[in-house]
Amino acid sequence: MNLHRLLSAAERARVVDRPAGAVAKGLRKLLRNSRVDGALRGSWLGHPVHPLLVTLPIGAWVSAAVFDFGFGQPQTARRLQALGLAATPPTVLLGLADYSGLDTTQRRTGALHALGNAVGAACYLAAWRSEDRTVNRVWSLAGLLAVSAGGALGGHLSYSQGAGVRRWESVPFQRRPPVGDPAAAGWEPAR
Repeated sequence: MNLHRLLSAAERARVVDRPAGAVAKGLRKLLRNSRVDGALRGSWLGHPVHPLLVTLPIGAWVSAAVFDFGFGQPQTARRLQALGLAATPPTVLLGLADYSGLDTTQRRTGALHALGNAVGAACYLAAWRSEDRTVNRVWSLAGLLAVSAGGALGGHLSYSQGAGVRRWESVPFQRRPPVGDPAAAGWEPAR
């Protein structure tokens, strides 16, 4: 099974539909008719802000692994783990604002993306709290693995499913049907 097909399987994870729909509905209700909604979703920038902000925790955590395993600097690694954890709440907030505008198929992928990243952040919190270097390393590697999976799903959500793409343009973006969908055969973008 290739990676694209594996990521596309998230689009068919109907088991998350009920909780994912309830979360999106609650977020829409909370953010409805609010200037804050547009600001959180990037109306001032012309595209979502969440994908930009994710570089902070991911970059900090990847750098932590480099400093720990590559340069033997566990204290620097712990500081970078803390930086990633500090950047997580605003990143989650912006992701939730974007989540409120997703369709059902995108919400499935988004829910699994969020779950993977939540597991990753929890692993990094456990790593950061541990005084034992071996335990820290195990938790941080588990966190990096989970965040990598979550990030791959986030990339699929943005690039393959078109979440947030051209949302403020007058002509809406047409998303390609999910892989394996009978409608995918013969699909062509609108002209």
